Amino acid sequence: MSEHLVVAPMLVVLITAVLTLGLRAWPNAQTAASVIGVLGYAGSVGVLAWRFVLAPDAPGAAAYQVAGWPAPFGITLVADGLSAFMLSMIAVVSVASLVFSTRYIGSADQRAFYYPFFFFLLLGVTGAFLTGDLFNLFVWFEVLLMSSYVFVAFVGGPRHTRAAFWYVVMNLIASSVMLLAIGGLYATTGTLNMADMSRRLASPEAFGVYVEPVVGLSALLLVVFALKAGLVPFQFWVPSAYQAAPFPVTAMLAGATKKVGIYAIIRLYFTVFAAAELSISLPGIAGESPLAFFGPLLLLMGSASVLLGGYGALSADTIEGVLAYSSIGQAGFIAIPVAIAATAPTPALRHLAILAALVYALNHALSKGLLFLAVAAVRHATGTSRFTDLGGLAGRAPVLSGTVFVGMLSLVGIPPLSGFFGKLLVFQSAAGTNAVALVVVLAGSILTIGYTTRAWTRGIWGSASPAVEYATTDAVQVAVLVVLAALIVAVGVGFEPVYRFADAAATAAIDRGAYIDAVDPVGGGTE
Repeated sequence: MSEHLVVAPMLVVLITAVLTLGLRAWPNAQTAASVIGVLGYAGSVGVLAWRFVLAPDAPGAAAYQVAGWPAPFGITLVADGLSAFMLSMIAVVSVASLVFSTRYIGSADQRAFYYPFFFFLLLGVTGAFLTGDLFNLFVWFEVLLMSSYVFVAFVGGPRHTRAAFWYVVMNLIASSVMLLAIGGLYATTGTLNMADMSRRLASPEAFGVYVEPVVGLSALLLVVFALKAGLVPFQFWVPSAYQAAPFPVTAMLAGATKKVGIYAIIRLYFTVFAAAELSISLPGIAGESPLAFFGPLLLLMGSASVLLGGYGALSADTIEGVLAYSSIGQAGFIAIPVAIAATAPTPALRHLAILAALVYALNHALSKGLLFLAVAAVRHATGTSRFTDLGGLAGRAPVLSGTVFVGMLSLVGIPPLSGFFGKLLVFQSAAGTNAVALVVVLAGSILTIGYTTRAWTRGIWGSASPAVEYATTDAVQVAVLVVLAALIVAVGVGFEPVYRFADAAATAAIDRGAYIDAVDPVGGGTE
């Protein structure tokens, strides 16, 4: 049956993780199994996206009830436009990161456990995108976090241990808060299934639900998801963790785990909590739904992230430092249109803003994945990434430098690259509706130009330094970077199919009735 395709990506990743763990004594076989597994994952995601979202006769959404237990009593996995779009984004980054890793992770002892943990990280991300209930969202968060803990401390040494310690502490606190909020929502609504919760919040009298506590409980979840996404004021773990993990994994952390927090905000607040109608309000906020309360707060966090991340990137003294702080700012660029969507006066603007956030998230995953892998290639070739030790790389390694140039231009938003359309849609969603957001996006764009220009002129351009003069690049690493750079160009030049996919994802995020019908909780139906 076609609904079994929903669980296929998770099965591929789980089987590969176990297989690579068993093959750790045979490095060549383990590497081959890892490459085959990640390609199989990408293939299964592609089939899922085509069958349920992109094909002419696609239903738009499908649900898989684990062990045949009906929702809301059993575990439900849901594939719709939003989850398929996010999975496709992660599939591209994971293939590039894994193939690059085969030429970057040199120690046999490190390789033995690197690949299994890589796939467990991918399993957690995939499960978070597909799960249909809140408790299993918490479970998959923990799966990806446990792998992330290992990778932040993977290299060893005081700096990595310190970064891992703070990363673990902050996420353990966040997990406790998330579990508390989930328990409160279960006590309030009587369910953890997202479709069933949306249905109950839309008809509270029929189910004896008091919807007002949802505001406070959703605020707790917002704090957790903001920390996962690295938004201000929960951003302080990002620079140390991103610089401590192996750079191919950092490409995954920036391109994948950060997106889980953004996805959770969009899925829960627009598909689930937006169903509630509240009678309470605060000064200056008409509380028709929880969206009205969290929108201004998310706008504040997103704006602060854009400005603080851009400022931090301007003062960093290594390429990876620039990219780590840039990730904070880029997360703000994604959060701002989501905030605009939350308080949008019309359905059309809400749809446009969600679309802008998704397209910008796609560009961030591709561009930042490319740039973090490029840092790994630079470190592999020269042994350093400090601006004071670099210079002249454009002359010594023009192809590698060219891919860095493409990634930086895409972050800035230069046409016809993928970043242009993401930046354009963000500006469109802010123009005429939120002057503060428009000013912040403009200021953030100027900061992006500033720190990318500084990184290029100090780390790539100029006369050759001693570290660069005899640098030798790895052909496989550079080939991966070239493919990613070409993809960034292709997405921009052939943007129409990408736009249709993102449009379907935005529609899925706000179409609560279609989501409920796909899951079909017992006694369900549309609202």
